[in-house]
Amino acid sequence: MPKDLSRRQFLHSSSIAAAALLSPALHSMAWASDTRRVAGVQLYMVNEELTKDPTSTLKQIAAIGYKEVESAGFANLSAAEFRKRIQDAGLSCPSAHLRFGLEDTGRLLEDANTLGVKFAISSVLPPRPPETNDLQGFLKVMNNLSLDDFKKMAEMANQIGEQARKAGLQYAYHNHNIEFHDYGGQTGYSILLKETDPSLVKFEADCGWMINGGADPIDFFHRYPDRYPLIHLKDFTSASTKSNALAPGSEHQAPTELGRGQIDFRPIVQAAIKIGMEHCFVDQDPPFQGMTAFEAAKVDYEYLHRLL
Repeated sequence: MPKDLSRRQFLHSSSIAAAALLSPALHSMAWASDTRRVAGVQLYMVNEELTKDPTSTLKQIAAIGYKEVESAGFANLSAAEFRKRIQDAGLSCPSAHLRFGLEDTGRLLEDANTLGVKFAISSVLPPRPPETNDLQGFLKVMNNLSLDDFKKMAEMANQIGEQARKAGLQYAYHNHNIEFHDYGGQTGYSILLKETDPSLVKFEADCGWMINGGADPIDFFHRYPDRYPLIHLKDFTSASTKSNALAPGSEHQAPTELGRGQIDFRPIVQAAIKIGMEHCFVDQDPPFQGMTAFEAAKVDYEYLHRLL
């Protein structure tokens, strides 16, 4: 994303957007090392609330029942300050979404180590900068990717993965729907899987985006069981339609609470557990219809907690 473009702007229309250091050796001590799977939430879901009041927001997330969070920015705090707020709320943070490909990789990895995470994740990985520094410029790049672009992205992912390993971290790539466009028998996602080193590049399967793009996450879990330590659960309203293009803020990609949309996540979560999935995060994007972000997070928690 352009440097001044927030994740909210990426995931929603421009009108909605305007109104998407510990030593590496101590990572196992940085957050709880309990391997039991617990319900987690991607903090972008409460980004607006988090920016206004990090302490209260994190405590409310914990009060709902969540045990883990995944960061998407640090709520205008330093990584060290944000880490303390998370710990004070009694939460663990095993993974962080970082602006790889858009900011200096070394500095991002330093922040990840300060935060104490195990997984450093790219939410997007643009192969080239946009022509204009706004949402439309960014979407133009991401909605017009070629197979050669995905080959460049795979090369970038390997490079980031190597740097992450040297920093004591594991890099992972988070998908949207654009990776599943069919280029005459192969997809961008197949390129990313085939041309990245399995030891350097893991994947965080956003199952909702996969299905929106016409793919089956269970199929990928079966074929690549060693690549998916983390998954996201995202659902869309029944009126939403499958697409390989990002259309943020449109009725075609309208988010909703888990269990209230199109997807039965039970077999997906069961398949992920069988291949050793470590972390599972709710990833519901604003806006929320008829409820607050915390009310939506509670609905999502109750659904996910039953599955885990």
